[in-house]
Amino acid sequence: MTAADVTARAGRSGASRPAGAFNRTTGIGLGVTMTWFSLLVLIPLAAVIATAGEGGVDAFWQAITNEQTAHAIRLTVLSALAVTVTNVFAGTAIAWVLVRDRFPGKAVLELLIDIPFALPTIVAGLVLLSLYGQDSPLGIDVANTGASVYLAFLFVTLPFVVRTVQPVLEELDVEIEEAAASLGASRLTTFTRIILPTLTPAIAAGAALSFARGVGEYGSLVLLSGNLPFTSEVASVRILSAIENDNPAAAASVATLLLIVALVVILLLDVIQRRVARRG
Repeated sequence: MTAADVTARAGRSGASRPAGAFNRTTGIGLGVTMTWFSLLVLIPLAAVIATAGEGGVDAFWQAITNEQTAHAIRLTVLSALAVTVTNVFAGTAIAWVLVRDRFPGKAVLELLIDIPFALPTIVAGLVLLSLYGQDSPLGIDVANTGASVYLAFLFVTLPFVVRTVQPVLEELDVEIEEAAASLGASRLTTFTRIILPTLTPAIAAGAALSFARGVGEYGSLVLLSGNLPFTSEVASVRILSAIENDNPAAAASVATLLLIVALVVILLLDVIQRRVARRG
């Protein structure tokens, strides 16, 4: 059988299959994927939401509007948002430097950026405490303050935007930028009309990961923040406290709210990146 015969037969079989129909291999793969995803994500999330609703709307509302819990949620969300904005600019700049510039020690910097991925979060907290705690060799003491939450979030989320933007920059054709410059486009115009629309989906993906990691962070800030109520206590600590006090419904309520906030932010980032890409 020749290659032409194989191609023709494949074409006939593809043409005879209805649009959107699955073959056996695809069906099995999809079934395994959905089963695995359900066991790891959908079913646990559904269980948390169901637990949050056990006491009704009043109990849910009371759990999340408790003064101490509400402060912890605000601190968590606002810190995660601030860190996400910082990472969008700083992470994109770092990715740009790593892709477009050549300098001594670049390989070492590439390695160091991934350290927050490799370190256990409690170890990261110990490192941060040693550098920015009471005995800081840098003379910077943010321990037991709201700033410690921002710092811990910033440390653990550093690589996300860098690692999502970097591969896109590497694939970006520099000749397109040169062509735009030869036609009289300024650097700002080239960046906003050619580079930014290409990078926006990657930036949005990194920002979503950064925010989601921030709102759920616990280990890296336990030692540095001190978990002081109304000062440096975050939502994850309130969840743990509710579990320790045998109140799973309150813990699930806070977790559900954080899930909703994360989903809303992710959807907003998706809308923004689509609009920016469309304008480009």
